[in-house]
Amino acid sequence: MVLTNYTIFVTIPFYFITPILNYTMSQISEKVVLEALKRIIDPDLRKDIVTLGFVQNLSINNGDVSFRIVLTTPACPVKEQMEAQATEIVVGLEGVSSVKVTMDAEVPQGRGIANNIAIPGVKNIIAVSSGKGGVGKSTVAVNLAVSLAQDGAKVGIMDADVYGPNIPIMLGTGYDQPEIENGKLVPIKAHGICMISMAVLVPPDKPMILRGPMLHGVVRQFLSDVDWGELDYLIVDMPPGTGDVQLSLAQLVPVQGAVLVTTPQEVSLSDVRRAVKMFEQVAIPVLGVIENMSYFIAPDTGNRYDIFGKGGGQRLADEYDLNFLGEVPLGMEVREGGDKGIPVVVSAPESLQAIAFHKVAEEVARQISIEAMKPELTILTRSHV
Repeated sequence: MVLTNYTIFVTIPFYFITPILNYTMSQISEKVVLEALKRIIDPDLRKDIVTLGFVQNLSINNGDVSFRIVLTTPACPVKEQMEAQATEIVVGLEGVSSVKVTMDAEVPQGRGIANNIAIPGVKNIIAVSSGKGGVGKSTVAVNLAVSLAQDGAKVGIMDADVYGPNIPIMLGTGYDQPEIENGKLVPIKAHGICMISMAVLVPPDKPMILRGPMLHGVVRQFLSDVDWGELDYLIVDMPPGTGDVQLSLAQLVPVQGAVLVTTPQEVSLSDVRRAVKMFEQVAIPVLGVIENMSYFIAPDTGNRYDIFGKGGGQRLADEYDLNFLGEVPLGMEVREGGDKGIPVVVSAPESLQAIAFHKVAEEVARQISIEAMKPELTILTRSHV
């Protein structure tokens, strides 16, 4: 007997069909997403965000794509632009139905810090210095520290200006002495940052009569005998000039960089030139120049007055091939905030001065990240001269 008409039924298990259906429904993959995100270039490090390792926790689920972009500072000025660019790029890929981008930041540890045991937990040490007094160095240091903290960084400030320790006044902490836990000083907290100063360790009317070895001991105690905890940035408010404290700081810990504060006038600029050369001699990179008291805007007329001259900070930066980090105008808000213990970035956040301080903080954070991400230099030493 010959069968001329028949039907064959073949049964395929469902678990074989499902991967085939998923593959045909969406061709998107991690490789495709990462390749597309390479189009985003970090403007400072000049590499794509995938190569730099900024893209993390990439997840793809039936066309729904999510990932984190972890930047080198929470104060990144292009954070919003980068988020928008990443969303636009990925949502345009075939097979993508939705995109969720989470922006995050992890401040890199400064080069040389890994071998440092003086301040465990501190990633970057920044010296704020000037060639002379009266340029508003401490005011800049305080508002720089608080601005970074407002952006989400963990910040401490060390008042190393032992002859004129004014940071407690500017932060409104008074002169209460810090507590001691496990044999270490606990920094005093105010406005989102932690602080230590000679002013809280001695009576307020006691003069600071200290010589070189004693100054070295004070700096060492502030570095090693204070429980700073986990910090992204430790801002060190230096005394004016180029003396013992600067040398002690350079000898005791690796400083990621120095920020120089000046006013536009030539008298201030001439002293800052000495500070530039001093930091070169102790191998501390100069991150840039901040011009304080740059100009004054009359509140009644809106006219601008260049009381201390104009453009001095920019000329100094150009002269030594340094970064010009920004200019901060004069204003009663700054003085009032310092006297009341409420920094201007807190008391008057919409003021020209507060906006300027935030921009300066962003620039400082950028330069710190650039410095920290540089390739390690190979230092060749000769055993015979």
